[in-house]
Amino acid sequence: MTIDIMMPFYGDPAQFREAVQSVITQSDRDWRLVVINDRFPHWDPAEWLNSLGDDRIQYILNDTNLGINGNFRRSIELMTNEYGTIMGCDDRMLPNYVATVRSLIAAGKSPAYVQPNVRVIDDAGTPVLPLSDRVKKWYKPAVSTPTQLDGEDFARSLLRGNWTYFPAICWNAAELRTFGFQPHLEIVLDLALQLDIVMAGGALMTSDEVAFEYRRHGESASSWTANDGTRFSEEKQFFRDTASTLSSLGWSRAARASRLHVSSRLHALSRLPEAAKAKDPKGFRALLNHAFSR
Repeated sequence: MTIDIMMPFYGDPAQFREAVQSVITQSDRDWRLVVINDRFPHWDPAEWLNSLGDDRIQYILNDTNLGINGNFRRSIELMTNEYGTIMGCDDRMLPNYVATVRSLIAAGKSPAYVQPNVRVIDDAGTPVLPLSDRVKKWYKPAVSTPTQLDGEDFARSLLRGNWTYFPAICWNAAELRTFGFQPHLEIVLDLALQLDIVMAGGALMTSDEVAFEYRRHGESASSWTANDGTRFSEEKQFFRDTASTLSSLGWSRAARASRLHVSSRLHALSRLPEAAKAKDPKGFRALLNHAFSR
């Protein structure tokens, strides 16, 4: 069973090369890599990819810049195998990634999606554990062997704090085509997809075997401007709508977790110092509103 690895590209060429090389060095060689150039203006990876001489690598240049959501939907269209990963062009697979997800798929008997354990790295590739990732570890269910997670308890755990790492997930392509990414979402689009799958009866297989490195970039104070109002407005509306849907299913504990969305509120609070330092009153008010709104 070949594993599709879709890699939208728009970013740092050096980190992109690392990402591609991490795919090439997989211990399980039954994979197909599709690089989707989202019209990155400063470098075309086509020549470098051709120099690798690997016919498992396919290169596609988008007609226009599609952005995050558009590239995810494009990735679904280009999948040809039963399971596939949508990998970040700055992340790294450990050599056991393909072998690990294949074993999780087999253990779960065609699960909706699988995710091995993840190591977080910084811009330089050094392992780190910033606050957001410490929170993820807090909410993640403890597993020591391949474990299936499903139903209301799983939905509640995701809504308390989304502990999964989207680029490390290997999806059943049929599930992706059935549910897809909601086109109006940018921040919580992966969480929305997971909940759609779980509410329809789908399951995640996961394990504690580390097989993927997720790159967490440093964030400057200036990046937390008035745009944060848009970010948290999206989250607030999503949690409100999701709580209503869960209530209609009778999943009252998961609905309550969605209404409270505690980790999202704490995230907003943690950004207040940066907004203050950036002298961004609009962003500061948006963060406060999200943290303390009813």
